[in-house]
Amino acid sequence: MAKIKVLIVDDSAIVRNALAEIFNSDPGIEVMGTASDPYVAAKKIQQEVPDVITLDIEMPRMDGLTFLRKIMTQHPIPVVVISSLTDRGTQTALKALEYGAVEIITKPNLHTKEFIEESKIKLCDVIKAASASRLRRKNYRHPLKPLEVKPKLSADVIIQKTSNFSLPKTTDIVISVGASTGGTEALRVFLEAMPVNAPGIVIVQHMPEHFTKSFADRLNDLCAISVKEAEDGDSVLQGRALIAPGNKHTLLRRSGAKYYVEVKDGPLVNRHRPSVDVLFRSTALYAGRNAIGVIMTGMGDDGAKGLMEMKEAGAKTVAQDEKSCVVFGMPKEAIKLGAADSILPIDQIASHVLILKNKI
Repeated sequence: MAKIKVLIVDDSAIVRNALAEIFNSDPGIEVMGTASDPYVAAKKIQQEVPDVITLDIEMPRMDGLTFLRKIMTQHPIPVVVISSLTDRGTQTALKALEYGAVEIITKPNLHTKEFIEESKIKLCDVIKAASASRLRRKNYRHPLKPLEVKPKLSADVIIQKTSNFSLPKTTDIVISVGASTGGTEALRVFLEAMPVNAPGIVIVQHMPEHFTKSFADRLNDLCAISVKEAEDGDSVLQGRALIAPGNKHTLLRRSGAKYYVEVKDGPLVNRHRPSVDVLFRSTALYAGRNAIGVIMTGMGDDGAKGLMEMKEAGAKTVAQDEKSCVVFGMPKEAIKLGAADSILPIDQIASHVLILKNKI
């Protein structure tokens, strides 16, 4: 199988070298070149077209957003924005998604070896996801070791599947949603269609720390319902959507007949934190048949088993269809398990969920 060719565009030589070592440590990825600014990148693209471009936002001569827009209007290529995501930069990163970036991830902390070791698999996974996407118009004394793929941890490390507790009855309904690559746009479509009296919604979108708050604030401005980044102890209320904060697991819990969320640390589950499987399992345990599970576009299989657990607990389940997915990974795996009651394009999921709500 041909390797995925990556062009790294960043004005920092340290960052370019670090990312090149990370990507070259994966046998399925090849760094075809690096560029210090968009002008150098454009010349390299004329000689050889990469499968994926990684792009910094703030650079000399031409900023990354301008370059991104030129790419998407002239020769669309999957672009992954790798940004430090400062408070100011986060808003710019949101613009990058609007301009066509496939994914945005946090620039590695080059002073922390542990962070690099944890991040390199995720970084490589993002490149692989980007290469499969559908487009619409510090120095190291020693090189990185070859990529070591550690066993994926399941939701068991955060929450056990079985439980001996009994819960009081409730008629409150919860919608739990999981998404990854391409999910920012899918979630916008889904949430904009939700009325103010929609059931409480809890969402895991694979996204970096600090980015989720800006994402939630943007959606809050666009939607009829309230949208906010989840905080530990937040109530799950009608007309409100809670988005799991980046780098934290988010679980559904119950207090009497009322739902709330628990936001906690923990190891990566399915190489993700937050993990969709963690949210879905907690939903199966605490909401059971009073829940609706939705799995959307994204690479890998996070959420597939959890959606099956929700279905087995009596919940209604929905998967996004292949045609409307940017990456048909997570929904595909859920469908293969038989976890999805319905398979629908993204623009039909919200209305279908509201119909299901009336049947519970």
